[in-house]
Amino acid sequence: MKFFEDVAQVTFKGIDHVFNVSSVFCEFTLGGREISIKWYGVIIAFGFLLAVLFGGRTAYKWKTDLNKMLDVLIYGTFAAIIGARLYYCIFNWSQYSSDPIRILYIWEGGLAIYGGIIGGIIAAFIVCKVEKLNFYNLLDMTGMSLLIGQGIGRWGNYANQEAFGSNTNGNFGMMSSKVTEYIIRHQSELPGVDPYAPVHPTFFYESVWCIVGFVLLYIMCKKFRKFSGQIFLAYGIWYGLGRMVIEGLRTDSLYIGDTSIRVSQLLSGIIVIVCAAIMIAMLIKFTKNPKPVEGVDYFIEPVPFFKKNRIKAEEAKAMEEKKEEKIEDVHTD
Repeated sequence: MKFFEDVAQVTFKGIDHVFNVSSVFCEFTLGGREISIKWYGVIIAFGFLLAVLFGGRTAYKWKTDLNKMLDVLIYGTFAAIIGARLYYCIFNWSQYSSDPIRILYIWEGGLAIYGGIIGGIIAAFIVCKVEKLNFYNLLDMTGMSLLIGQGIGRWGNYANQEAFGSNTNGNFGMMSSKVTEYIIRHQSELPGVDPYAPVHPTFFYESVWCIVGFVLLYIMCKKFRKFSGQIFLAYGIWYGLGRMVIEGLRTDSLYIGDTSIRVSQLLSGIIVIVCAAIMIAMLIKFTKNPKPVEGVDYFIEPVPFFKKNRIKAEEAKAMEEKKEEKIEDVHTD
C-alpha cells in the first residue's frame, strides 16, 4: 500500500512556506486492480460524520425518535447524492449529451451542493410525512449540520487543488502547478486569468464562512430561536450571501446555457431574498420563543398580545382565589 502520491507544491503569497499537498490518501491492489482512495473522499466523509453526530445529538436533546431520524438520514443521503449529480449534469449538459451513460460515472467527479440540498430536503419531507416527524425542526437541525459538513468538506477541494478563483494580489493568493495547468488547459474559457499569478483560494473562503455561520446559528438556536424552521432560514440567508459573493470569484462555475449568468450565484440570490422575506414575516408574527419538541408544529397562529395579558390576569386571579380558599379552610379548622 502506498500513501501520499500525486503531490503538488502549494504556496500562498502571505506565507513563507511550501505546502506539499496530495490528492491521493492511499493506493492499493485489490483483486489485481489498482485502487486509489482520494483525500477528497476522506475529508468529505469526515465532514459528513461530524454533521451526522451533531444532528443526532441535537435530535436526542430535542427528544426526536432516533430510529426515525436514521430513516431520514439514509433516504436523505441517497437523494442528496442523486440530486447533486443531476444538478451538475443538467447545468453542464454539453459534457454529457453525447454520452449520457457518463452521468452514472460519479467517481469522475461532478457534484453540486445545491442539488444535494434540494434532493435531501425532498426526501426528508417525504420521510417526515410518513414517519410523522416535525419537518421544520428537522430543517433546523439540518441547517446547522450542513454548515459543519460544508466547512470541513471544502478542504477536499484544497487536496484536489480545485474550486479556486481568479487572480488576486491579496496575502491569501495561492499558486501551484495544478492550478497553473488547469488555467492553461481552460485558457479560452478564462480570458484575463494569468496562470502564473496567485489566485483566490475560494474553497478556503467558503470553509471559513461556513464555520463562522455554524457558530452564529448555534448561538441563535440556543438564545434567539422563535419558531421551528428559523435556523434553516438563517442558514439559507447566511450561506446564500457567502456563496453569492464567492461564486463570483470562481473559475469553474456552472452557467445557464450560453449566458454569463452563474447558476449558483443566481440561485443564492433567490434563496437569500426568499429566506429573508419569510424570516422577517415570521419574526413579526411570533413573539414567543418555543423550545423544539418533537411532533409540535410552531407554524401556527400565535395568541394575540392582548389575549396573553388577559390570560395572565385570569391565571393570577385564580391563584389568589385558591390562596384565599386555603386561608378560609385554616380558619374554619
